[in-house]
Amino acid sequence: MASLKEMRDRIGSVKATQKITKAMQMVAAAKLKRAQEQAENARPYASRMASVIANLAAGVGDDGPRLMTGTGADQKHLVVVATADKGLAGGFSTNVIRAARDHINSLIANGKDVEIVAVGRKSRDQLTRLFGDKVVKTFELSEHKTVGLHSAQPIAELLAEKFEADEADKVTLFYSQFKSVISQVPSSRLLAPAEVDADASADAGALYEYEPSEEDILETLLPRNLTTQILAALLENQAGFFGAQMAAMDNATRNAGDLISALTLQYNRSRQAQITTELIEIIAGAEAL
Repeated sequence: MASLKEMRDRIGSVKATQKITKAMQMVAAAKLKRAQEQAENARPYASRMASVIANLAAGVGDDGPRLMTGTGADQKHLVVVATADKGLAGGFSTNVIRAARDHINSLIANGKDVEIVAVGRKSRDQLTRLFGDKVVKTFELSEHKTVGLHSAQPIAELLAEKFEADEADKVTLFYSQFKSVISQVPSSRLLAPAEVDADASADAGALYEYEPSEEDILETLLPRNLTTQILAALLENQAGFFGAQMAAMDNATRNAGDLISALTLQYNRSRQAQITTELIEIIAGAEAL
C-alpha cells in the first residue's frame, strides 16, 4: 500500500491536472463562440455561391469549364482530409480520418488511383502512417493565427492545378460539420467537378442575361467557389474542434474531481488506520509498564 506521503503527492498531482483541464475548457469555450459565429456566417455565402453556379450551369450545359463538367473519367481520385493540428479533443480528428480511411480503402479495392492531401497535423501523421507515399501534400493550419482565405487559398490552388492538369478526375473533401458542442459529424463533399444542386437555390431555374457570357463567368467563379467551399469546411472544422475540446476537457475535469474524492477518502482511511495503530501501540506499551 502506498504511504501517506505518496498519496498526498498523488492527490496534489491530480488537483494540478484538474486546474489545467479546467483552464483549457474555459479557453475552448471562449474561442468556440467566435468560431461558431464564423462557421454560421460562412454557410449562407457558400450556399449562395452554389445557387449562382447552379443558375449559370443551367445555361451552359455540357460545354462549361472543366471544374464543372469534369474530365469524363473516374480513375484518378484526390482525397483531401481536413482535421485539427492539435489534440485533446476526444475523437474529433480520429472520426474524420476513419471516414476518409474507409473511403480511400474502398477506392483502392476498386482499382482506383488515389492521392491524398492532408490538412492538419493529425491528418498528416495518421494518413502518412496508414497510406505512406499516397500523401502527396500536407498543410498545417497553425501557420496562421486565424482560419481565413489565406488558409484556404493555397489548398484550392493546388486542387485546381491538379484537376486542370488531368492529375485528378474527382476531388473529395472530408471534414467535420459542426452541429453543436456535443455533435460534430464527419462529412464529405465533392469539390471537383463542382456539384450542381438545383435544390441549393430557389432561383436555379430563373432567367438572367449575363455579361460577359456564362462560360466566362464560370471560368472565374469556379476557382473562387473552390476556395469558398474549402474555407467553409475549415471554419466548420475549427468550430467543431473547440466544441469537442470543450466537452473533452469538461469530462476530464469531472473525472479528475471524482478521482480526487476517491483518493481523499482512501487517504483519510489510511491515516485513520495509522492513528488507530499508533494509539494501540501506545496503550499496549503503557500496560506493559
